[in-house]
Amino acid sequence: MSRYEIRYAKSDDLNIAYQVTGTGSRDVVLISGFVSHLEMDWMHPAHAHFLNRLGTFCRLIRFDKRGTGLSDRPGGLPDLETRMDDVRAVMDAVGCDRATLFGYSEGGPMAILFAATFPEKAEKLVLYGTYARRLRDLDYPWGKTEEARQAYAEHIEKGWGWEADMHIMCPNADEALARWWRERARAAASPGAARDLIQMNSLVDVREVLPAVGVPTLVIHRVGDKDSQLEEGRYIANRIPGAEFVELEGSDHFVSIEPDQILDHVERFVTGSPSAKGRNRRLATVLFADISGSTEKAADMGDERWADLLDQFLGTSQAQLALYEGRLVKTTGDGFLAVFEGPARAVRCACSIRDAGEMLGLRLRCGVHSSEVEFRDGDVAGIGVHVAARAMAAAAVGEVLVSRTVKDLIAGSDIETIDRGEHRLRGIEETWRLYAVPG
Repeated sequence: MSRYEIRYAKSDDLNIAYQVTGTGSRDVVLISGFVSHLEMDWMHPAHAHFLNRLGTFCRLIRFDKRGTGLSDRPGGLPDLETRMDDVRAVMDAVGCDRATLFGYSEGGPMAILFAATFPEKAEKLVLYGTYARRLRDLDYPWGKTEEARQAYAEHIEKGWGWEADMHIMCPNADEALARWWRERARAAASPGAARDLIQMNSLVDVREVLPAVGVPTLVIHRVGDKDSQLEEGRYIANRIPGAEFVELEGSDHFVSIEPDQILDHVERFVTGSPSAKGRNRRLATVLFADISGSTEKAADMGDERWADLLDQFLGTSQAQLALYEGRLVKTTGDGFLAVFEGPARAVRCACSIRDAGEMLGLRLRCGVHSSEVEFRDGDVAGIGVHVAARAMAAAAVGEVLVSRTVKDLIAGSDIETIDRGEHRLRGIEETWRLYAVPG
C-alpha cells in the first residue's frame, strides 16, 4: 500500500500524477516502462521493495505518464518531446532543480532524450533493460519488422490485463506476481491505449541522440532479456561517451524480479559508494504470536506454575518453528516474533502453534505479514514488522490474522481465509485489509 500522498502537476493543461518517497539526500526521477500506476506499484512486495530500496539512498520522484495510471487521458498519444515536458513539470512541482534520471524499458529513450536536451537538469543517467529503437534497421538488427510490431500490438490489445506480455517481461513470475501484473495492467491503461502505446513506441528512435548525452551514464542489461536484447544495451553504452556497461545474469526484463541485483549497481553509481550490504534487507514473512489474558492466568496459577507453562509453550512453539523452517527472533514476554522465507509456511506454523497453545489451555492471537525486512544484530526491523505486530493486536482471541499481501501470496494453496475488512493499524498511516485463517 502507498504510504505517501499522490499529487498532480500541470503540463499542457493536463494533470500528471506524481509521488515523492524516500529519505535520501539525492534526487532520482524514475521513468517507468510501458505503464505504471502510482498506487498499485506498491501492492506487490517485490516491487514495493524495489521502490523502498531506491528511497534508502535518494528522494524518489515518480510519475504516471500522461495517458496511463492516475494521470489524465488525453485524446491521442504524445511523442517523446511532449512527455519530456511532463518530466519538467513534475520536477518543478517538487522543487527539484537537478536529478539522476533512471529510465527502464520504455522509459529509457525518454530519459536519454531528456538528459541530452536538458543537461543542466540531469545530474546522471541510469538505464536498465532499454533500447534505442524498436524497429529493425541495417545497423540495428535486433529490432522487429513493422508487421511484427503491428501483430504484437493487436495481441496485447486482445490479451490486455490477462497474460499480455508478462511471459516476455518476467518469465520467472510466480502466481502472485502474475495476478498483480494483470490487475496493474487493467488499472494503468485500457486495451486500446495499450495498443496505441506500442504503435507509438514503434516510432521511437534515439540513435542519433546518444552521442549528445554528456552526463555520467550507467547502462544495465540482463544477459537473457527477452524483450530487449543484450546487444541493444551494449549498443547504447558504446555510443554514449564514457558510459559504463554492466551485464547481469538472468532473463527477466521487469525490475521486480531480483531488484537488488539491479539496485546494487544503481546505488553505487548514484551515491558514489558501494551498497550497504550490512543492512541485509530482504523479503520475509513476519509472525507475531501473543498469549491472550496472560496476566490474569498468571495471577490464577501463581508465578512458578505460570513460568513452567510458558516454558512448555515456548518449547512447543520452537518445535513447530523448526518444522515449518521458521526462525525465532525473540520472545516478547507472553509471546514471540519469528520470520519465515515463505508466507504459506508462516501461516501454517501460526495455525499449528495456535492449536498447540489451546491444548495447553492457552488462547493465542497471531499476526502475519510479508514485506521487506531489515536483519541486523540478531533482530529484525522495518514497516513489515510493525504491520505484523498491529495485525496481531487486531486479532480476536484464538484468531490468526494475515495481511492482504499474505493472502495474495498464498493464493493457490489450500489455506482458506475470511475477509475481516479494513483496519486502521496504530502508528501506520494507511488502512490494511486483514483476513482470518479459520481453525
